[in-house]
Amino acid sequence: MATEASEVILSKEDLRAVTAFAAECAEAVLGVFEADQPDDSRPRDAIGVAWDFARGGERGKSLRDAAWAALKAAKGADTEAAREAARAAMTAASAAYLHPLAKATQVKHILGAGAFAARAAELVAGDDRTVGSEHIRQAVHRATPTVVAVLKRFPAAPAGGGRVGELIRMMDADLRR
Repeated sequence: MATEASEVILSKEDLRAVTAFAAECAEAVLGVFEADQPDDSRPRDAIGVAWDFARGGERGKSLRDAAWAALKAAKGADTEAAREAARAAMTAASAAYLHPLAKATQVKHILGAGAFAARAAELVAGDDRTVGSEHIRQAVHRATPTVVAVLKRFPAAPAGGGRVGELIRMMDADLRR
């Protein structure tokens, strides 16, 4: 019989800090998507509504809609790098919906935008993993004490998820030190 995960206490300010962190990570590779799909504003819009929430806006339908739209944009991109950049934007908009459950899978809401951004950068550089590692290092430096404190309320990132999962685990380990 499975037991329910315990709840994690998250304030609106915690969610705003996590969302700002995710938006900043996604913004770093927005140009990758826009070079591939210059007439598609959905990832930019997703990052914009993430910033709106992070700066004091309400958490509502616009965030969910923008996240879904960025995911659809990812599916329509021509290159894998552009798809990963759009997924970073999608994750930024959905970061506001970090669930207060002590489950390792929730770590993706906190660190996913940084990992997708790092993967996009790797792919632009010919799958150079040192570029992804540098993006992870930059993301770690971007994380505020609030983001680190929120992350530490959750179990460590789970296994799986391919290269993006590896990047999440790298960032997770670095931030927990």
